[in-house]
Amino acid sequence: MKICCPHCGKEYTVKRETLRNRSSTVTIPCPNCQEKILLHPSLAAGAGETDRTSGHGRQSKGNALMTGDALKQRIFKTLKDLPPMPQVVQKARKVLADPNSSFSDLAKVIESDQGIVTRVLKMANSPYYGLSGNVSSVKHASIVLGTKTLMELLDLACSSEILGQTLEGYDLAAGDLWMHSLAVANGSQLIARRVNPSLELDAFSAGLIHDVGKIILDPYILERKAKFRSFASQRRDTFLAAEKDILGFDHAELASEVCERWQIPRHIVMAIRYHHDPAPSGKDMLSHIVHLADAAAIMSGIGAGIDGMLYAINNDAMGLLRLKEDDLFDIMGQIACYVEKTTQQA
Repeated sequence: MKICCPHCGKEYTVKRETLRNRSSTVTIPCPNCQEKILLHPSLAAGAGETDRTSGHGRQSKGNALMTGDALKQRIFKTLKDLPPMPQVVQKARKVLADPNSSFSDLAKVIESDQGIVTRVLKMANSPYYGLSGNVSSVKHASIVLGTKTLMELLDLACSSEILGQTLEGYDLAAGDLWMHSLAVANGSQLIARRVNPSLELDAFSAGLIHDVGKIILDPYILERKAKFRSFASQRRDTFLAAEKDILGFDHAELASEVCERWQIPRHIVMAIRYHHDPAPSGKDMLSHIVHLADAAAIMSGIGAGIDGMLYAINNDAMGLLRLKEDDLFDIMGQIACYVEKTTQQA
């Protein structure tokens, strides 16, 4: 007979003889997640069903998939299968925070990962930075471009591979999420430059990884695609609302918890958590900046996918950031240019 681990969802085949003639529950460890699976003797009398044993009776195959905290725990247990946020970014930030550090110190940290070095140099020589073919080393890039721009390039290099994949659940082709993330990162940077220049670097970083939750959730969205289609046909509401209704949480909430595990700075985690609706953040400026940049990117049609349907802009965001409608249109034009030039590698 088949059983299903209630913790990670993995299915296994167990011989009925294991349970027959037993008067008490049998406990076996799940080979996948190592959690305990409780097998009741009554299961041996079943008739070919898949049994999900969790102490609450039996669920036949085809019943409701995991939701809420149970689904979250399953996701967290499989995080080891995801590419971790490169530690080189955190190390580089520590170097920049040290007033006694030099260009050489920063270059040494970045050069510890040759894959990242290659991507940094490739982007440094892209048409956007106007140095095509002239930047030959990380140290050279830091001197010519400055440390702030070099950190921007480092963020781009570390996230490009993670954000470049196809997301079938969200209807995003390969590269769509990457372009959308570029747009939000640049938009966040431009807004911060106008309203609070000290947030410029953090705004870029938060904007770049604001949708990392989509990468993690995509297979679960795809698995429940019929439910999402049904939700869309029956209710005129956002895709975020569909996530909350069907999964019990949304990609922004999940992303913030994952980023905490990756030890991303707390204020960036908050901006990621509230990028769809910054109201619960109080008047946290970074959350409002990323929210407005996300809206600008979606209105520009850059990599929104199915998540862009019925996107709602917070009514207070423009006022808090002291921006007018013309400012937003200007930012939209700049981010479209940025995405086009940044993705045109030399």
